[in-house]
Amino acid sequence: MISLKKNTCRVLVVALMTLSFQSARAGMIGTEQAAAGTAPVERSMVLSVLDRAETVAQLQSQGIDPAMARERVASMTDQEVQKLAGDIQTAPAGAWSTGATVAVLIVAGLIWYFAMRK
Repeated sequence: MISLKKNTCRVLVVALMTLSFQSARAGMIGTEQAAAGTAPVERSMVLSVLDRAETVAQLQSQGIDPAMARERVASMTDQEVQKLAGDIQTAPAGAWSTGATVAVLIVAGLIWYFAMRK
């Protein structure tokens, strides 16, 4: 029994010593290098939004050429692109339409009418 415990302990010690030495390297990186990894992804995300048919239609309805909008995004700084990408990701997906307002008012009116008819 003691021999089994000693052998188990020896195996565990050897395993821990062998497995604990991994070749991980850490080093300092500059802010330019850290920011360079995210800017192309965000820029491509903004450009992909500009490629959507709905976005093109909205831009054209406001008198903006979609090609000029793409050129503007290409000339933006990384900070401007990051802010724009953040705004796109946090923007609400839909809007409150007139039909939705009317529907809510009708439902609220019906609830009030039937609640007061006691």
